[in-house]
Amino acid sequence: MIKHLALENSVVSNYLMEMRNVSIQGDRMRFRRNLERIGEIMAYEISKTLAFSQEEIQTPLAKVAVPVMAQQPIITSIFRAALPMYQGFLNYFDQADNAFVSAYRKHEADGGFSIALQYAAFPSLENRVLIVIDPMLATGASMAATVHELLKFGTPSRIILASAIASQDGVDYVQKHLPQADLYVAVIDPILNADKYIVPGLGDAGDLAFGEKMQH
Repeated sequence: MIKHLALENSVVSNYLMEMRNVSIQGDRMRFRRNLERIGEIMAYEISKTLAFSQEEIQTPLAKVAVPVMAQQPIITSIFRAALPMYQGFLNYFDQADNAFVSAYRKHEADGGFSIALQYAAFPSLENRVLIVIDPMLATGASMAATVHELLKFGTPSRIILASAIASQDGVDYVQKHLPQADLYVAVIDPILNADKYIVPGLGDAGDLAFGEKMQH
């Protein structure tokens, strides 16, 4: 299942416009906040698909049965670009368990790159809803590599992938390599350029959020 938020003409489109616009995106705090807002909206949309149970509580006037989430999800952040969007999810799923994974493009001498995984910390995944956040789903290779690494340590009841901007190639890749996963994305762009960046995209989300990094 693919949930494409920008098709619904929501305020998400405003946040995406500011993130893409070169005259605005240089404001790092605003860029991070817009990613956080998209994360919040996406978390809300995802919450509507989760399991709920009834719990009886006492108000000052009477007892009442209210629906509550039956189980908190596990929210996974792929360092470093995912951190602002991850915070948006955490604002809504504030009692969730959390997982952290380092995955990045390791550039090779021939101009190509591979996906390097360096660090992972996570709770038990067995029979849990696993949400994996990466704001830019370019080739899809980082997302797929991260999920396959996590699946070595447990079988979630459901896998949800969350990205702000995806390329069509990235969508196709994760659908092929992670057919069991649901994908939530704000917008899908048509192509990747020769450097495997999404076009029109917005550039490097990690650099825009936190500053340029040295390549290694």
